[in-house]
Amino acid sequence: MKGLVIKNTGSWYTVLTDENQLLDCKVKGNFRIKGIRSTNPVAVGDRVTVDEAGWITEIADRRNYIIRKSINLSKQSHILAANVDQAMLVVTIVKPETSTTFIDRFLASAEAYRVPVILIFNKTDMLSDDELRYQQLMIQLYETIGYECRAISAVTGDGVEALRPLLEGKITLLSGNSGVGKSTLINRLVPTANQRVADISDAHQTGIHTTTFSEMIPLQIVNSKSVNSKSSWLIDTPGIKGFGTFDMERSELTSYFKEIFEFSKQCRFSDCTHTHEPGCAVLKAIEDHYIAQSRYQSYLSMLDDKDENKYREAY
Repeated sequence: MKGLVIKNTGSWYTVLTDENQLLDCKVKGNFRIKGIRSTNPVAVGDRVTVDEAGWITEIADRRNYIIRKSINLSKQSHILAANVDQAMLVVTIVKPETSTTFIDRFLASAEAYRVPVILIFNKTDMLSDDELRYQQLMIQLYETIGYECRAISAVTGDGVEALRPLLEGKITLLSGNSGVGKSTLINRLVPTANQRVADISDAHQTGIHTTTFSEMIPLQIVNSKSVNSKSSWLIDTPGIKGFGTFDMERSELTSYFKEIFEFSKQCRFSDCTHTHEPGCAVLKAIEDHYIAQSRYQSYLSMLDDKDENKYREAY
């Protein structure tokens, strides 16, 4: 049988078969994907083949995936999801504050695996006038680079309905730091999802993990016992505190920052690292404020990853 992996609990995988059945499946301990050292060889979004005993025996070729370095095993990766049409990164200005480094690392990783990203600025109802102005500056920065941005409040529902046309007929990965309101947003979009939500930790203004596994949630539920495999899907993932890069060549990193890549075409040297070289058009663009200092610092931090070959948490 063939089907779609719609849930991964770490030991079990729920597969929606092409016959519209839900099966709980497992993989053998030695199951590995050639060329990828991963903590989860099978990911939500994978198309798989399942035998009669409920073992996943084969994974179809992926058209893309989002991957990050495993927190505890620096030599291995963790696949967030496979075969996605787009990602929505939920970010917040306050409670908790999403760092620009985290945003830029996610965007660069998505660029590397050819996944379009929409930035969702949540919790607008909680912002002061100054914070609203800062959010608008953030939105202008990323829209100028070429990323679509939306400002919403998942709690009040403001702006949420405008997201539906962006989700129709697509498989969308929903990601972000813990506590930014992903579960609340899903509950707004899919009232039957019943995702757990939790308050922000007062001590550190960081999110409390409420999603512990990845799951595909249909935006259109036919009935309680079956789902329409051709409907739109949201992939809910556990909140991420840091986003370490994985499997990126140092020489390729420039191309994952859109605006840096455009200016790099004018550099004197083709192998310019944009750190110290004479005739570097990127450094000139930063000096002339055509490239944001925050974006350049994110680029440097990822170059640093390549030097140190280790996982780094978001700043």
